[in-house]
Amino acid sequence: MTDLSIPRDLSAVVIGGSAGSVDGLGQLLPALHRDMGVAVFVVIHLPRERSSKLVEIFARRCEAPLLDAEDKQPIVPGCVYFAPPDYHLLVDEGPAIALSVDELVHYSRPSIDVLFESAADIYASRLLAIVLSGANDDGAAGLSTVARRGGATCVQDPARASSPTMPAAALRAAPASAVLDLAEIAALLGSVRSGRCQPMA
Repeated sequence: MTDLSIPRDLSAVVIGGSAGSVDGLGQLLPALHRDMGVAVFVVIHLPRERSSKLVEIFARRCEAPLLDAEDKQPIVPGCVYFAPPDYHLLVDEGPAIALSVDELVHYSRPSIDVLFESAADIYASRLLAIVLSGANDDGAAGLSTVARRGGATCVQDPARASSPTMPAAALRAAPASAVLDLAEIAALLGSVRSGRCQPMA
């Protein structure tokens, strides 16, 4: 496990993944506490022509409220927002949700890069970004942006990811990122209370 310095006043967490990452979410999301005090945003590459079932899949296993993101929706700390299929999910001033049908990024809409970069604009050093399993380079540029803005960054250990391409690309783009397995990421998220978490050694 690589050391990870968490922002003192954490305000948001962004999570992105693709192939193999739904199973990872099954370990991470139940670790979140209702009183975590931060907003969580999730982009997973899913077929654009199908409705998302992520809220339905995970809701009964999670303390934190899970929501399909809606355009202009005010962001409430303690809630988890999922990008809907075929829409980019952005964090806007307010803070509030913004949905976009702009061009695909890395053949994907929603794009992890779009979420991470917009969240970095709003939260800067108060942001934690996590890249999970996936089979393309989406998320690499976004993770680099989060790091440059002073946020904390980590990737799922490529050696333990079912599709290592995405976390490996993200690590190349932001080489100071912590490299954690799913159990370690879950422990990190589970330690968040009211915008603070225990330091990881």
